[in-house]
Amino acid sequence: MSQHIFRSSVELQNTREGGLKTLASFSVRERLARYGSSALSGVEHLRLLVGRDSAVDTLLGHFGSLKELERASFQELRQFLTRREAEAVIAGLSMWSVVDTEEALSGPLDKAEAVYRANLEMRCFRQEVVRVVLLDVQNCWITSVDVCKGTLDESLAHPRDIFRPVIVHAAAGFVLVHNHPSGDARPSAADVRLTQRVVKGARVLAVKCLDHVIVGRRIRKHPGYFSFQEGGLL
Repeated sequence: MSQHIFRSSVELQNTREGGLKTLASFSVRERLARYGSSALSGVEHLRLLVGRDSAVDTLLGHFGSLKELERASFQELRQFLTRREAEAVIAGLSMWSVVDTEEALSGPLDKAEAVYRANLEMRCFRQEVVRVVLLDVQNCWITSVDVCKGTLDESLAHPRDIFRPVIVHAAAGFVLVHNHPSGDARPSAADVRLTQRVVKGARVLAVKCLDHVIVGRRIRKHPGYFSFQEGGLL
């Protein structure tokens, strides 16, 4: 996480005159109070959440990075942290995704980016999961149902499992969503075949299949998802 430090002209003047401590001499908590969270690195945020530097060092040594730590389960964190600390880490690392998801769900899910934001937590799944996002006539969210969990790299979804919640909830339409644990959102040949079968089934049942969105991770300029609708494959 890049650091952006905003300091008042008075502080800058006093620093030049030697009247104040240098930025590096402030503790993490002091910098947070003075300059806000943007003055802290990701690891420093984690230290505030946990409260024990030794435990944070152990976590980073085991998981390797904050990116991998974000995928850790509660049980895995409990190997290194108290229950309260593990709860704080999971809540802290998930908070921005929760806010983004709630905002996306408050409006229509008729764009791939909105669907992606509404299912951000799937980026951290270690297993491939197929989810059906059910929509009303205005393309607003009714509920989401996970219909299949596969192995690390392969999903075993069947169209009948996908259409069952659509029928049960009398949805006007749906979006098919699944994740790629590797982070690469590009569709496989199996993904294409499943999409084709689901689209044909939706036509028979007279329900709208708005899109099939694959959730991955942002890599360089890639947005972190693939949309069959936007890709002209739906």
